[in-house]
Amino acid sequence: MKRILMLATLSFVFLLSGCIGESYDFTPPSVSLEQKELEEANINWDSDKEYTKETEDILSLAKEQKPLYFSSGEQVTILFDSQDFAIEELSAQVWQNDNKTELQVNDQDFSLPKEKGEYVVVVDLISDSGTAQYVGNIVINE
Repeated sequence: MKRILMLATLSFVFLLSGCIGESYDFTPPSVSLEQKELEEANINWDSDKEYTKETEDILSLAKEQKPLYFSSGEQVTILFDSQDFAIEELSAQVWQNDNKTELQVNDQDFSLPKEKGEYVVVVDLISDSGTAQYVGNIVINE
């Protein structure tokens, strides 16, 4: 009986040691639209360490990015590479020239404009770990 108890105790210790040795990444998540990654613009993220990034001209940053191609009116999903945070608010808008259009985000999905053209997309995340803003250069065709 002592031998079984000893084996059970050792097994339990080995299992716990595997959990203790894990390391977690609490940096802001990478964000993509249907597997097409957006660029971090403004970040104020605080979890195990504080992470900040400030971009004065987000529209210029977005226009520098490689174009991402989508169809007119396409529904896209905002994807996070990790989600060790609770989403408090998630919003998206597109800019064309100086015209800003708010997009209705339901859960993590939204529909792109139906009008063809080049746009800047901005995704804003407010979470329990901080705020993050992501931008991209998108082209809507057909």
